[in-house]
Amino acid sequence: MLKRLQIRNYALIDALEIDFSEHLTIITGETGAGKSILLGALGLVMGERADTKVFYNDSEKCVVEATFEVARYDLQEFFSENELDYDTEVVVRREMSPSGKSRAFINDTPVNNQVLKRLTDVLIDLHQQFDTLDIHNVNFQLRMIDALADNAPSLKQYQGIYRKYSTERKLLATLRAQSESGARELEFMRFQYEELQKAALVAGEQTGLEETLLRLSNAESIKQTYGAAYNYLSESEQNIIGQLREIARTMQATRKFAPDLAELSERMESVIIDLQEIAKDCERIDERTDHDPQRIFEVQERLNTIYKLQKKHNVSGIEDLLAIQETLGKHLEGFTDLGASIEQLESSIAALHAQLLVIASEMSTRRKSVVSDFEQKVQDMLAQLSMPHARLQVAIQSDQELSATGADDVQFLFASNPGSKFLPIKDVASGGELSRLTLCTKSLVADAIPLPTLIFDEIDSGVSGDVSMKMGLILKELSSRHQVIAITHTPQVAARADRHFFVYKQVSDTRTATNVRLLNQEERMKAIAIMLSGNPPSNAALHTARELMEGDELSPLGLFYRKKA
Repeated sequence: MLKRLQIRNYALIDALEIDFSEHLTIITGETGAGKSILLGALGLVMGERADTKVFYNDSEKCVVEATFEVARYDLQEFFSENELDYDTEVVVRREMSPSGKSRAFINDTPVNNQVLKRLTDVLIDLHQQFDTLDIHNVNFQLRMIDALADNAPSLKQYQGIYRKYSTERKLLATLRAQSESGARELEFMRFQYEELQKAALVAGEQTGLEETLLRLSNAESIKQTYGAAYNYLSESEQNIIGQLREIARTMQATRKFAPDLAELSERMESVIIDLQEIAKDCERIDERTDHDPQRIFEVQERLNTIYKLQKKHNVSGIEDLLAIQETLGKHLEGFTDLGASIEQLESSIAALHAQLLVIASEMSTRRKSVVSDFEQKVQDMLAQLSMPHARLQVAIQSDQELSATGADDVQFLFASNPGSKFLPIKDVASGGELSRLTLCTKSLVADAIPLPTLIFDEIDSGVSGDVSMKMGLILKELSSRHQVIAITHTPQVAARADRHFFVYKQVSDTRTATNVRLLNQEERMKAIAIMLSGNPPSNAALHTARELMEGDELSPLGLFYRKKA
């Protein structure tokens, strides 16, 4: 759940903070006020490309920070894999400097863009106008059908076996290739292994060696610098500490004339003590630092060996070399009896394949059993959203060729008019049709799939009246089980908000800034009335706005929304 979004120095935003409802948050505002800027800022914390042209103030950095509640997402393994501190409240931050440098953080730990995207893809489902990529995605379509079919336990079991099946198939291909390559490849592998073994590599030693070499190479400069410092502080004829002692003695003598100067005299004594310690440290550094050509040669030779092996194996770290050494060792151990290993793997793979076929068949049966009901429910909901002739068809094609999800290819086909040919969604559905279809399908699977925060940008574009009313009800019902954030210009949708934010522009003589205000009940009613009739709103519009906010309605999913106390 997205709890809070903080934005500083982005586009028309100087600084703002939004605390979202855990249910339905509605964002409205005048055209051009900056509603899309909020999504642009949110896109930054989702790993989208940063553009230095969006700075509100070109001399300061841009910061976007999102706070999430993640207790229900089971992300402990993700955080562990990426060496991140896990907490049920996660803060994701993106920073851009005026120079163009961009950095990302998860709980104050720097991360790369790939890790950032993997996390935020789980936490945020951003549905923008004419951008319904997930409903196009056959993997997401299959995921919805599996959720409705309650295939999760079987799929988990299947994928555990499938991982082993895939690993063993890759290993079998490797062993077969090794067997075909014969003794020459064996000899080459043995040479590489022995070369790495002879190097006696130790994890982490490269960094230590490079630091040691840098220090040794600059030993004379270090010795000269700290020896001179020690001399100037303590040993020379006009050494600093001696001169300060003389000053301190003089200051001490004046204390009887001016007691209020005692503190200054004590501070001088403290400075002398500090400088004496510094002088001792400089002396120690001077005494233990020596130019050692033999040690420099030894360290350089060791590093040359490491660099040569890294270049040869096209890697950049000792850990990679150690992994290659381990892999080569395992291959050499098994090379002596490749025939027996190949035969054993073939038998194991055949057994795993048989298990996978049984589970895949069971999942396929359950998938096909839910299709008819799902298609009918989608059709009924679309009809209530002024698409009475629209049809969704879930095409399931089974094959003996197994994948990570079984033996089925699932694809959603769509026809918007009577007699139209069923075609893939991306080829036939318009933007408005896609918006409504996405809303219907996600509403139907909301209880079955752990959906992330759903963000809809003008999903009600191009619809009005009764359709808008029903879309608002669907969003409201969906928000009872999942967090929903919707940007809208439709009063029937805005009236369903648990929390309503208004985006507006503040114009001064020098510049324009976008800001956001949380509306109270009276302000909400006025904002909705303005959406209905214009500004200032008529009395009739205010009355209608109040009815929209307080009225009971039956949703297309069959649930009632009752007037709030």
